[in-house]
Amino acid sequence: MTYVVTEACIKCKYQDCVEVCPVDCFYEGENMLVIHPDECIDCGVCEPECPAEAILPDTEGEAEKWLELNRDYSEKWPNITVKGDAPDDADEFAKVENKFEQFFSEAPGKGN
Repeated sequence: MTYVVTEACIKCKYQDCVEVCPVDCFYEGENMLVIHPDECIDCGVCEPECPAEAILPDTEGEAEKWLELNRDYSEKWPNITVKGDAPDDADEFAKVENKFEQFFSEAPGKGN
């Protein structure tokens, strides 16, 4: 089992999860984070820290489609180990649906 980041993170990217991850398995895109599934130790401490409720165990049905996206982009985007600032408009996007189709960006984040 591993944890995955889902579309609820897009345009929110709160990064509270980054602070608690003991193995630094988060990677930063321009407008979302992903978890490297081979680095995640399945501890689960990140899941309750996410204000957008964007992190799920891969055993949940909805998470399955996000596993490959997390794997793919964790190989392309920079690792992030320190919590940064969420976008100024993050709260406005927290409950928006279908964010992947509308807002997902393949561009990498800045990392740290």
